[in-house]
Amino acid sequence: MYKQGKYQIVSKKNPAKGIFDIEILCPEIAEITQPGQFAQVAAEGFFLRRPISICDIDKAKGTIRLVFEIRGKGTEKLAELNKGQLIDIIAPLGNGFKVLDGRKIVCVGGGIGVPPMVGIAKAYGKNAVAISGFRNMAAVILQEDFMSAGVKTILCTDDGSAGRKGFVTDALKEQIAAEKPDLIVACGPMVMLKNVASIAEENGIECQVSLEQRMACGVGACLVCACRTVRDGKEIHSHVCKDGPVFDSKEVVFE
Repeated sequence: MYKQGKYQIVSKKNPAKGIFDIEILCPEIAEITQPGQFAQVAAEGFFLRRPISICDIDKAKGTIRLVFEIRGKGTEKLAELNKGQLIDIIAPLGNGFKVLDGRKIVCVGGGIGVPPMVGIAKAYGKNAVAISGFRNMAAVILQEDFMSAGVKTILCTDDGSAGRKGFVTDALKEQIAAEKPDLIVACGPMVMLKNVASIAEENGIECQVSLEQRMACGVGACLVCACRTVRDGKEIHSHVCKDGPVFDSKEVVFE
């Protein structure tokens, strides 16, 4: 069950160009949020809310973190909000990732798909490996969050300016060869998700992907975020907001 309200921003950071990291004090939301869920955030002057994945949850402090990129006028408006101000959110929405006790997980994030990996990696702690991919050193975010949670952290950049040069999929194959996980979770561009899903399938590993779709309502009423999925051998349209954003990779029809 989700909650709606105006909550105080307790911290705001700008970790990379065009990217903002805000922490919101909302104990009743933090209490019921699972890694992988998202929030619908109201931007002043805009009718439609903006969907932002929940990066991290601190149930003890009663906070959630939203890390987002400016992608248009609405998110630009959200980026103007400062510490101490109120933000209007509906959360938590959608389905999150599986948290399996004592199991091993590899979390793969690409670009702005890295934030939803923080909460799930923290839930597994030392049983997690986080593989993150960015264009270059200037775009890198959240690596210290993984490290401080005791998560094995592998950074990849397209140009080799930070971490290792190359794709997250190469790092994933190496990690699987070294130690096969029980679960792979991923969020990022569709082509990355498609490749991660096929690597998981080849190795017989369960895989969950979080789809980044444009959503309007967030509760399955408006049909904007339909995606093609397969269930019981039939292709159907699912709603990313209500049926996802986390799906079993075998159910997703990758374009």
